[in-house]
Amino acid sequence: MSNHIKNHVLLVGSGKMAVEYAKVLSAIKQKYICVGRGEASCENFFKQTGIRPVSGGIHTYLKNIGEVPAKGIVAVPVEQLYPVTKALLHHGLNELLVEKPGGMDAGEIKELGNRAKMKQANVYVAYNRRFYASVEKIKEMVRQEGGVLSFHFDFTELSHSISTSAIHDKVKRSWLLANSSHIIDTAFYLGGNPIKLQAKISGKDALNWHPEAAIFTGCGETGEGALFSYNANWISPGRWGIQVNTEKSKLLLQPVEKLFIQKRGSFEVEQIALNNHLDLQFKPGLYNMVLEFLHSSHRNLVTIGEQYEHAINWYEPIADGGTF
Repeated sequence: MSNHIKNHVLLVGSGKMAVEYAKVLSAIKQKYICVGRGEASCENFFKQTGIRPVSGGIHTYLKNIGEVPAKGIVAVPVEQLYPVTKALLHHGLNELLVEKPGGMDAGEIKELGNRAKMKQANVYVAYNRRFYASVEKIKEMVRQEGGVLSFHFDFTELSHSISTSAIHDKVKRSWLLANSSHIIDTAFYLGGNPIKLQAKISGKDALNWHPEAAIFTGCGETGEGALFSYNANWISPGRWGIQVNTEKSKLLLQPVEKLFIQKRGSFEVEQIALNNHLDLQFKPGLYNMVLEFLHSSHRNLVTIGEQYEHAINWYEPIADGGTF
């Protein structure tokens, strides 16, 4: 493999998310090759980045190219994550950052994990909210204040927007995994992985785009002994949020990009100033997530194997009203 190709990153996709990745790659002076599918999205990518993608899709590209970079970023729609990642693994890419949630369901995620293991490849799922300045600040404060005692999170979605969107129907039916997992993952990243979970659902057939359920609530305990609860009502108004409780503080992320604190002995809620210039310049969290993927230990990234465990132990029980 020539150094010219080896030193590039293969960016698969030419839509909005691929543009955001391209901004980061350009800022850190990382050379990349973008492969898109449709002519319109490729042209739009070129207008926004100055880089002309290879059009026609990744399968055509892989047929016509003899060598590929060692690392790739998969930024395609959810329904395309599995076939695209599978093709890249088959072609020998052994370091991949794949947009969340990694596949349409636990079965696809498991299959990718098995293929990655067989190919001795590393596949990571891109949960960029782990890298928000607000989330990083909470991690630091929790360490200073002796750990998390309890936490609560809300993954209420904007149903009116989702129902009329052009998102694939199968993706809408698996929306908790496809989208809400962003905030669920962040909550457990902050509070600790659950070892016990009791979930309830209601609102069957209340939403035509997600007839299985519309209201989700539950509680549990983490391996560190912290208790947690959650609520989401996709019929009623609301927004994502996380509340983390320590001995000294109540820390609130709502919106998740901002951090508020209520100190012990006070009713006042104050906003904490953040060193968030990267979150303002780029899509929040993306810059540091890409840096970790390309250059560091990957300790804050979710592996595809971990994502399968999370899918069957977290996301499926929360979506179906099960227990863990």
